[in-house]
Amino acid sequence: MAEYTSPDFLLLDDTQLSQEERLVRDSVREWVSKEFMPHIQEHIRQDGSFPMGLVPQIAELGMFGANLQGYGCAGMNNVAYGLLMQELERGDSGLRSFASVQGSLCMYPIYTYGSDEQKERWLPEMAAGRVIGCFGLTEPDFGSFVSGMATRAEKKRDTWVINGVKRWITNGSLAQLAIVWANTEEGVKGFLVETDRPGFEARDIKGKFSLRASVTSELYLEDVEVPANSELPGATGLSGPLGCLTQARYGIAWGATGAGMACYDEVVQYTRDRVVQGGPLAGKQLTQQKLAWMLTEITKAQLLALQVGRLKDAGKLHHAMVSMIKRNNVDVALQIAREARDLLGANGIVDDYQSMRHMMNLETVRTYEGTHDIHTLILGEHITGLRAL
Repeated sequence: MAEYTSPDFLLLDDTQLSQEERLVRDSVREWVSKEFMPHIQEHIRQDGSFPMGLVPQIAELGMFGANLQGYGCAGMNNVAYGLLMQELERGDSGLRSFASVQGSLCMYPIYTYGSDEQKERWLPEMAAGRVIGCFGLTEPDFGSFVSGMATRAEKKRDTWVINGVKRWITNGSLAQLAIVWANTEEGVKGFLVETDRPGFEARDIKGKFSLRASVTSELYLEDVEVPANSELPGATGLSGPLGCLTQARYGIAWGATGAGMACYDEVVQYTRDRVVQGGPLAGKQLTQQKLAWMLTEITKAQLLALQVGRLKDAGKLHHAMVSMIKRNNVDVALQIAREARDLLGANGIVDDYQSMRHMMNLETVRTYEGTHDIHTLILGEHITGLRAL
């Protein structure tokens, strides 16, 4: 296939993005094309394999905690960060997930809720990729119903003792540090748990159809003791983990748009070259109808993400805005991936083409960090002021 061409129907590059934002996007785009894409096929053919050899390069380009200030972080604005996520997921959802979990779900809570000592100890190491983190919130019996979590932490003199199981944890067995959320007598708290502590075990989940180039694990904590100063002092109640999820969902909305863009570009190239009944597939009416719909939806997703990014940079973000773009952009990207796979015909089911890989990945992205339906209810409550039963 020819080199990737990004759809930009409304000329956002020229009219809406700064030179710095374009530079970030173009640098990541080039890296994904040259360094990541040549390896993705071998990793999706394995079960739960992430190209860890690329982590130093990811860190060197400032992709970990990219929109945080200080501590070795790049300090990008939120639009540049969104464009970074877009390009990573244009490569693969597993790549964006790796960076998103590290930055938004692990570095962000330390940056926002942590003590000065915790920030100084962990953030520079995580920005440099020398410490990988994971985010322990979801449990086997409690996904969207976060308040039902069964994991408990009990205070015993100068230590906390944690017991529980977390499931669907990205980077779980790769991590040296886990952000673990647990119920306590004082409500939900977050803890920094080094994964080499006695009683901590990570077991990888095998047999995934989706996010194959990503490590997904279960975390088992049995009487895991951590010092009292492992508690995140600024995280109180469910607002702590939910605040982290808002950060990650923002990046997901941009990332899914990138996946949709990749599928659109692939199928435009393919249908131009594919000869059917005496002419290119791209010259058929139904093909053009599908491509017109794809481009329109991608453009709408780009505009939604860009506006929310500008509001985030202006300090005017509301979490329901993030629910709207996560809900819309992921759903649209999944539909685009399905249509692209269909236009590729039988070729679409082999991994020489990427649309089916994106399609399978986006089934997970539609589910995690708030399912499509959960974000529908968040928006519904925001509109009506009533929590649906």
